[in-house]
Amino acid sequence: MYAIVKTGGKQYRVERGQRLLVERLAAEAGSDVRLEPILYRSDEAVFDKAGLESVQVTAKVLAHVRGEKLRVFKFKPKRGYKRRTGHRQDLTQIEVTEIAQGGAKAKPARAASTDPAGARQASKAAKPPAKKPAAAKAGGANQGAGKVSGEKPAAAQPPASKPAAKPPAKAKPAKAKAQSQKAKGEPSDGS
Repeated sequence: MYAIVKTGGKQYRVERGQRLLVERLAAEAGSDVRLEPILYRSDEAVFDKAGLESVQVTAKVLAHVRGEKLRVFKFKPKRGYKRRTGHRQDLTQIEVTEIAQGGAKAKPARAASTDPAGARQASKAAKPPAKKPAAAKAGGANQGAGKVSGEKPAAAQPPASKPAAKPPAKAKPAKAKAQSQKAKGEPSDGS
């Protein structure tokens, strides 16, 4: 019997009693955390959402440690640019204590430390959406109170009718010039 769990953006295949290093969890040493199962395998495989709600993967936090030091070296040739830095990842050592599948068990609240992004989304969903201000009706009733309702005063509003259309343009002089050159037998500039 094993399960595949997701924590810290990574997936791990875990069995009961297994110890492993995962990304830092915000839980105290000695406390229990519940890991999010993606797949559960016993006699049959369970990977649908409804079936995984009944699967519980519990682990005990053994210690908080730091990973091995990584050397980061940046270099650009012919420019005299060299940078050397180091990095040590914060890790949590856990031991899987229980992998259980119960059909009628009540689902306990998941620890906020295992999924902080989910907790943030839940708090956002609890807030009601912002209301938009109601649009003012167009009509003569609110023209006197233009500053209060947000409408423009009557003098600043554009006129209701459109200006008269421009008369059609005259014939292009270039066309007439080309016709006169053809009549004389001279080549035109454009062709």
